[in-house]
Amino acid sequence: MTNQSEMITDLVQKVVEQLAAKEKSSISQGDHPSADGMYDSVDVAVACAATAQKQLLKLSLKQREKIIASIRKACLENNEELAAFAIEDTGYGRYEDKVRENILCAEKTPGTEDLVPTAMTGDSGLALVEPAPVGVIGALTPITNPTGTLINNTISMVAAGNTVVFNPHPSAKATSAKMVALLHKAIVDAGGPPATITAIAEPTLDRAKEIINHPGINMLVATGGKPVVKAVLSSGKKAIGAGAGNPPALVDETANIRQAAECIVNGASINNNIFCICEKEVIVVEEVADSLIKFMVETGKAYLLNEAEEKKMTALVVTPDGKANPACIGKNVQKILAEIGVTVGEEYRLAIFRAPKDHPLVWKEQMMPVIPIVSVKDIDEAIDFAVEVEQGNRHTAIMHSTNVEHLSRFARAVQTTIFVKNGPCYAGIGLGGEGHTSFTIAGPTGEGLTSARSFTRARRCVLVEGFRII
Repeated sequence: MTNQSEMITDLVQKVVEQLAAKEKSSISQGDHPSADGMYDSVDVAVACAATAQKQLLKLSLKQREKIIASIRKACLENNEELAAFAIEDTGYGRYEDKVRENILCAEKTPGTEDLVPTAMTGDSGLALVEPAPVGVIGALTPITNPTGTLINNTISMVAAGNTVVFNPHPSAKATSAKMVALLHKAIVDAGGPPATITAIAEPTLDRAKEIINHPGINMLVATGGKPVVKAVLSSGKKAIGAGAGNPPALVDETANIRQAAECIVNGASINNNIFCICEKEVIVVEEVADSLIKFMVETGKAYLLNEAEEKKMTALVVTPDGKANPACIGKNVQKILAEIGVTVGEEYRLAIFRAPKDHPLVWKEQMMPVIPIVSVKDIDEAIDFAVEVEQGNRHTAIMHSTNVEHLSRFARAVQTTIFVKNGPCYAGIGLGGEGHTSFTIAGPTGEGLTSARSFTRARRCVLVEGFRII
């Protein structure tokens, strides 16, 4: 009897040990989220995010909005530190503009108020179509705006009831890790589940491919250049692509030229032109070209390159294979000009020059504060050429004119997601302009300036009145 009892005890102990081992394995696979949202493994990050998404769905919209409020507060309270760290880490942008970027994303990214259901009623009852979460989102974020994109994406995606696995750009991994840790803490402090947002600690191209192909990822979002957008659009999953742009700024003979000059200088120089919405080239009717350049110089912020300086500048900022020189992207104009032997004061934010139509910077998304100005014969040539240099990106275009017909013609011809009339480019994302902001501007897939509703799926709920067989 004693031996039988001992055998039973041993068997029970083995079963307990097996169950404990199974539980430990389960925990290691995703039920035990990290303290700061950072993960070494894509599999574990996805598993944790999937668990968190189930918990998030149990919270009310009011509780979800409390989480969003906590995110906004944390970003604003740590804004200066985040801005300074991003500049130091990536080498891109200007501190004062990065501060404005973070405020914009924290304050003007819509929350749960963006989730508006629609209803249809009639003799047969009621049909309600409501925006429902898609689940776990895999998001690839850029080097150019690591703070703004993470703030904007997190608010939009979490407000919609999703959880997120971020794969940041490798060259912005330190900023992204700091950002994710801050956002993760804000979410948990407000009662949200751990792993509502997660990120890969060592982001690589292979890790990005893992996320794209992972069966636990329900939706993909890519903010960046054409290759990364193409990758998510080829995945077979629901995907949102926010690709590159080459926004032209068109100025016709009816424009308020002094105002146009001020707007273009401010727009083209914000954050050293790393925003994809920034004016990348100016196309001006020759009748007012001299006046536009004169007024741009008179702002005290734009340095006009002479012909010899323009040649040196072109050789510096354009590589032999026709690409933008990475060493110049996002840098202050003082640093770039110093490379060609020109010294200017700190008040300068932009270098400008007269350019022929075939100048490489007219056709490249250069992302630096060096802007070509092309003069054309008339409005017809201006519109045709502006559409051509926009290259079908359908991203952003800007026009300065007081002629409604000209404005309408260009808007219809260029068919961009953002079209700014008589203002700087950034008015198009809500900075000094009406409307919400977005740092994932989906031109290729058509969602436009994304918000919470962009990261949902439509769910129809039908209540039948007086059920009867038809």
